[in-house]
Amino acid sequence: MTVSDPVVEEVVATISRSATEIRQGLIGRRGAVEEDAANPSGDTQLEADVWADELLEDRLSSIGGVGQYASEEQPAVVDCGGDPETEDVYAVAVDPLDGSSNLESNNAMGTIFGVYDAALPARGETLVAAGYVLYGPITTMVLATEETVSEYEMTGGERRLLRRDVTLPDDPVVYGFGGRVPDWPDDFESYAREIERELKLRYGGAMIGDVNQVLTYGGVFSYPGLESRPEGKLRLQFEGNPIGYVVERAGGRSSDGERSLLTVDPEELHQRTPVHVGNEGLIERLEDALE
Repeated sequence: MTVSDPVVEEVVATISRSATEIRQGLIGRRGAVEEDAANPSGDTQLEADVWADELLEDRLSSIGGVGQYASEEQPAVVDCGGDPETEDVYAVAVDPLDGSSNLESNNAMGTIFGVYDAALPARGETLVAAGYVLYGPITTMVLATEETVSEYEMTGGERRLLRRDVTLPDDPVVYGFGGRVPDWPDDFESYAREIERELKLRYGGAMIGDVNQVLTYGGVFSYPGLESRPEGKLRLQFEGNPIGYVVERAGGRSSDGERSLLTVDPEELHQRTPVHVGNEGLIERLEDALE
């Protein structure tokens, strides 16, 4: 299966070819760049984060038809030679290594990407494709387009179709909630206590792995606004929008607690947001529970 738009297909193919190299390149890059080094959002910046970002920037920014490149690891949008607002070019936003803190414990992590038909920062409704690579026991890619959601197995830089028209199962099984429990607002904690009596806990510290469990088995993933951080932890452009797009295209719902993540008007590139994604009924219950 290929993407109908040749530029979007080239973006996806480039990420596919890079995935094996990124996974292998994690070896020997588990440490911090330097003492107290942080990305624009204030998270500790590891050698692997910077290396994966540089690799993807070099390859994606050279694609004709990509006018902007933006990354969680860089403070500003990179101009690739075109303006998505006035020219027939796209903007690509990536989280080069989601869950890189899992490097120390050697657990799952991934790469998230979104292709926007608008200048960044942009609403999620302007996405034309989004997806993620999961570096698990097997490297896989989930790709959502305007037509469908597909899952691939990645081997030798190529992708082999495993499932087409992926949808969330009707009967949810798993949940994963981020943040320290003592830091949860009371209304979210009440919702969480209900869910933990109904579903099985699956939380691994990398959103990609947790969301992939929801996509596979049905359920809900949430990283709420916290008492200490009401704005949330995850970034709208690099994490919230692409993951929201995937889940909504797969028949589920996304929310910032009040509305679809895809309808949020961004004010700045590294804007944070609460993220809730999963089966429609579970997200509706969450929105009803939050004050």
